Amino acid sequence: MQRKLGCRPAERRVGQPRLSSLRMMARSAPVRLLRNHINPAPLMLGNDKVGNCTSVGLANHIRATAAVAGFQVDIVPENAISFYSRSTGYVPSRPETDQGGVEVDVLACASRIGYDVPHQRFYPLWGSSEPEDLNALRLIVAGFGAAYVGVQLAQADQMSGIWDTVTPGNQQPGSWGGHCLLVWDYTGTADDDLVTVLTWGIRQKCTWRWLRSRLMEVHGVIWPQLVLPGGLYPTGDDLEKLRAENAAFLGN
Repeated sequence: MQRKLGCRPAERRVGQPRLSSLRMMARSAPVRLLRNHINPAPLMLGNDKVGNCTSVGLANHIRATAAVAGFQVDIVPENAISFYSRSTGYVPSRPETDQGGVEVDVLACASRIGYDVPHQRFYPLWGSSEPEDLNALRLIVAGFGAAYVGVQLAQADQMSGIWDTVTPGNQQPGSWGGHCLLVWDYTGTADDDLVTVLTWGIRQKCTWRWLRSRLMEVHGVIWPQLVLPGGLYPTGDDLEKLRAENAAFLGN
């Protein structure tokens, strides 16, 4: 299977929305989150041909959120490639412009102009968390539907099977390159417990120790047009605070 990357090194912007002030982030995350009964139906959406993973990650986040809520949203490759162009400057007729995207800038672009899918447009609210805070990451997965993250893949990750730090090959993070993917569920919180990530149209398994070693940024994304059931979804004061931080950031 052909696979492209496309997540540029993590960057911080002045005033970017943060999740640490939300009340929901003070909770202890579930010790396990099993979603075998839900099909998030991730799609490739052109990430086998161009480095549009930051755009595909948002498209698959829409689909994962919809799946948790019990329905699905149709998205086609043209949607993901079009937004990749609008958020990064990629020009299909000029291959040299296929340089990937910076996640915070891609998120900001989606908030400003929306993410087009057939017959509708979605506008996200989002906030960032520290990649070292795995409890926050798990809260995002449980409450936001999935976590939108940037990782530094190693050459060893090109092999098939479970991604882990103890498999053969070059384990140096970044030796393959940067990639955007979604964290979907997990069997526990121990180093060797399995995590499911969504990338390249599949559900890929990895261990927590692998994910911890590869993470460079973590973001929570919600789609107000796709309200999720459940007590961890941002509501009330949390939702208003997130909305205000997003508005302030876009106004800078």
